[in-house]
Amino acid sequence: MNYLFDISHPGHAHLFRHTIVQLMGEGHKVVITARQHAVIERLLTHFGFRYHIIGGKRGSVAGKVAEVLRQDWAMLRLVLREKINVGVCSGIVVPHVAPFTSMHTLLLDDDDDAVEPFIVRLGHPFTGAVLSPAAINRATQKNIAYPGTHELAYLHPARFTPDFEVCRQAGLQPGEPYFILRFVAFKGHHDGGESGIAPHQKRELIAKLSPYGRVFITSESPVEPELEPYRIPVAPEHIHSFMAHAALFIGDSQTMTSEAAVLGVPALKCNTFAGRLSVPNLLEERYGLCQAWHPRDFNLMTDRALQLIQNPNLKQEWQIKRQRLLNEMVDVAGFLTWFVRDYPHTRHQITSDPGFWNRFRG
Repeated sequence: MNYLFDISHPGHAHLFRHTIVQLMGEGHKVVITARQHAVIERLLTHFGFRYHIIGGKRGSVAGKVAEVLRQDWAMLRLVLREKINVGVCSGIVVPHVAPFTSMHTLLLDDDDDAVEPFIVRLGHPFTGAVLSPAAINRATQKNIAYPGTHELAYLHPARFTPDFEVCRQAGLQPGEPYFILRFVAFKGHHDGGESGIAPHQKRELIAKLSPYGRVFITSESPVEPELEPYRIPVAPEHIHSFMAHAALFIGDSQTMTSEAAVLGVPALKCNTFAGRLSVPNLLEERYGLCQAWHPRDFNLMTDRALQLIQNPNLKQEWQIKRQRLLNEMVDVAGFLTWFVRDYPHTRHQITSDPGFWNRFRG
């Protein structure tokens, strides 16, 4: 079989990595397409994958439309040339070209319909199936719900073991407390009008956390000059090992908040999406692994952060919560590999029988 995986965000490189490796190991042909993005390209190179760059990102609405059309054309030519049987993605380009080919398409989507109308209108209708965490209620009848999150495709203990050597190389000693702050640019297609932690709030966070341990920053955009000394001295491919040993995560990133949560690291998020997204809400309300605040409630978040880091049993308590999550969810990479390998036949084999999902646990 010939498979295609389209990677338009650094998180997708992690999301699809283990399935790509498994399919390649079984002798299948796997073609990878990607966007021109420094972190995406670094991750794919680190994983040892060959890939095709089919475009980049544009700022204006007109630029985005023109770029999507250009990517559609590049993708169509590649799919026809490589005789792709199944295309897997988390964007709209692969679904766009599917009607003009014999390729089956799968779209993995972990955002709610209400916050991503672009994907819902231009992606969902043209794909064969939409794979979503069961926490999300979809309007499309093509939805396949699974008990898991995107982050469990690469941070499930069956797939990931943190390496403390990464922390040691950053100058940390075992047991030394440190905190990770993550700031994003809010330039995604679903980020219009949304915001997160303001510059003066970043400085306040550092001032409040520093007495309790070292503070490290990872930022999607350039940070203010006075914050540069706090930048994480860790390569993107090692960030999850660094995150796994942190005492606390605070940021305005959806993805990294969920990553910290599934690793059992207390995670506090501050942005205008607070309370509006089903997967983070599940991690917060059912498992107690993270919490979210609107930027207007920033002071409440910092109070909670100080309360947490002064709890001597914090790590143990969060690992108990994490174990509950692992007991109830699946190794998403294992499920995805199974589903993709024999698609479209597999979509008819999923049942509501709880025993069905047990094959992907443990």
